[in-house]
Amino acid sequence: MSLADFDWGLIWENREALINGMWTALSVSTVALLISTVVGLLLAVLRNGPKSVSWIAVVYINVFRGVPALVSVIWVYFGLSLVLGISFSVFQAGVIALSMLYSAFLAEIFRSALAAVPHGHTEAGWALGMRTSQIFFSVTLPQAIKIALPNIGSMYIGMVKDTSTFTVIGLLEVVRVTQNLVATTFQPFVLYTAAAIIYVIAAFAIDLIFRLIEGVYVRPPKALIGRAIRARQRRTIEKIVASTKANSLATAQLFVK
Repeated sequence: MSLADFDWGLIWENREALINGMWTALSVSTVALLISTVVGLLLAVLRNGPKSVSWIAVVYINVFRGVPALVSVIWVYFGLSLVLGISFSVFQAGVIALSMLYSAFLAEIFRSALAAVPHGHTEAGWALGMRTSQIFFSVTLPQAIKIALPNIGSMYIGMVKDTSTFTVIGLLEVVRVTQNLVATTFQPFVLYTAAAIIYVIAAFAIDLIFRLIEGVYVRPPKALIGRAIRARQRRTIEKIVASTKANSLATAQLFVK
């Protein structure tokens, strides 16, 4: 039996169902990425804090880095929903499961990115009279995001692939759609090949998008966009400097009085 003997026309005939399945996977992954990015950053900050609270982040990170996506979504959909008395939809359960898992990975990414920012930048901020929170959000965090951005893109690709395990709760993503089509067409090789191609295309597209973001955010482009970005950065710096000068002047006047 050769490849020509398979009914490859099934891919085109069922393209809408397969694309809708990928759209579902991307939707779940995008919402989970936003949530896990925020939670991961909070965990990274908490882990760098005093030992009295950092152990909470350490336990969370080590636990959820070791839990498979399949186990996580079953635990959320069939366990956590009963404990809390909340009936999660398959979409909600998928988002929660991915957020719990990938916030642990993103916490480590942010922790290493924050550690890579030279401490001298923080000291320079203190020398200008900036508050610690102001230094973190205006100086440290933007640089850490630049460092972490490529790895965040890789995590997003991993999220999209992990949605394939959510067939167990009935999420209509690519693999679940493929399973339904195979049950009626009996062409598993053709349809699972199509599913694999769709995942590969999605991975290339996500990688391209994050490279474009990295190119703009890390290495600002030239011409009008570049000038606009640099002008905005200058205005932000001037605003911070003016604020710190005003605070320093007010403090000096108090001492004089």
